[in-house]
Amino acid sequence: MKTLKLLTALVLVLTLSAFTINTDTKGYGIGDIATDFSLENIDGKMVSLSDYKEAKGFIVIFTCNTCPYSVAYEDRIEALNKKYASKGYPVIAIMPNNTKVKPGDNMEAMQQRAKEKGFTFPYLMDKGQTVYPQYGATKTPHVYVLQKTEKGNMVKYIGAIDNNYKDATAVTETYVEDAVYALLNNTAIEIKETKAIGCSIKV
Repeated sequence: MKTLKLLTALVLVLTLSAFTINTDTKGYGIGDIATDFSLENIDGKMVSLSDYKEAKGFIVIFTCNTCPYSVAYEDRIEALNKKYASKGYPVIAIMPNNTKVKPGDNMEAMQQRAKEKGFTFPYLMDKGQTVYPQYGATKTPHVYVLQKTEKGNMVKYIGAIDNNYKDATAVTETYVEDAVYALLNNTAIEIKETKAIGCSIKV
């Protein structure tokens, strides 16, 4: 009986330890303050969140050229920027993949894709792959809605753009839009976290 109790306690300790380790490495949670960054845009300029003096917050989206999920969302990402940038919540797109593994995501390819699609938002490269681990992004696309506060850029929503990556016309839950709408109207965000659906980030 004592042995069983000891084993149970040991398993519990190991489980808690594993959970603690995962928590430390998973990135931001709701309510955390996101650290600013300086990443190269497709126009060659360095971009930071602090550059946006008039912004009320940001729609930070980790995305890329080569993932079919990201491609399926490109028009919706552009629509988000067109709708909310002028209201204080611009889209900041970040390409997190290792370009040696995915050469189709290199800077030249990013520039070409942005030109083809007419992106109106910055499309930044996470060169060195230092930013996406801070956020805890694991997929493309993976979204973080931030709100400017006195403490800094606070994470308010994490997850998917909506609930149907296959068909924009079949969407019934617009998670990112709902979150930004709530922030603009000083109301509670009903769904703060969802599971990001997409391709794994290539390291």
